Amino acid sequence: MSGPFRTRDFRPVPAELRPHRRRAAARALVVAAGCVLLLRDTDPGLPGSRWWVTPGGGIDPGEDAVRAVIRELFEETGLVASPAGLLGPVAVRDVTHGYSDQVLHQREDFFVLRLPERIDPDPGGLTAEEQVTLDGWAWQPLDGLAEVAEPVWPANLADLVALADLPDAWPLDLGHVEESTVPVDPALH
Repeated sequence: MSGPFRTRDFRPVPAELRPHRRRAAARALVVAAGCVLLLRDTDPGLPGSRWWVTPGGGIDPGEDAVRAVIRELFEETGLVASPAGLLGPVAVRDVTHGYSDQVLHQREDFFVLRLPERIDPDPGGLTAEEQVTLDGWAWQPLDGLAEVAEPVWPANLADLVALADLPDAWPLDLGHVEESTVPVDPALH
């Protein structure tokens, strides 16, 4: 089912009963000194689950992808970005995220933001849901993402950052991928 978002209580739901949500989203690949800024995300319905994601999130009514990614960057990291500082969208994709309590389908636009140096994020603008699910941040070396202990989503993150130098290739269509803590169709996994 799609439609208005509900407040999540994070209680696990049997796979066949998980509600389906749809939205458009924008994500930022924030890079400095050979590293990318990642946020550690969790699924509270699966204690101990953790993975890394780029800052970003849903596009609110009346926003375009650029305004959404600027807002999300500020909320999740405290960074103040301008449209002129963003490169892209360098890539787009359709992604399905299976969580213990829902399935989220979203169309994502990826932008690159290059910083002159690493910053310590200030996540003071997190939403109530993000305050429950986000569990830290780190600057991870782009050439060492394969060695990160928890999954990094998107898996091809370093390739997306490299697209910043290839504007004639923008936006690269990455097609559809699934990134799930609970597979969308457990019978197929």
